[in-house]
Amino acid sequence: MSKLIRRVFRITVAVFLAACVVILVVQVVWITPGQECEQAGKWWDWRTRTCAQPILISDITGRPITDRKSHDAAKADAQARKAEAPGAAKPE
Repeated sequence: MSKLIRRVFRITVAVFLAACVVILVVQVVWITPGQECEQAGKWWDWRTRTCAQPILISDITGRPITDRKSHDAAKADAQARKAEAPGAAKPE
């Protein structure tokens, strides 16, 4: 009976250690970089582990925003993102 108990104990410890290693790897490789990226006001893609800077679609296509309301909203959003970025000077 004591052989069975030792074997079950070793298997339990091995499974526990494997789970701890998996949790540590996920934390270090995906979660922590994702939180740092999002705190910087950027977009985090967990599949490719890419931290990307969001840009306006009008910057990509080259077409200007003709609607005044949309233009003002895009400008206000860009200024808000700059103000939220770490190390940015706060407007007084």
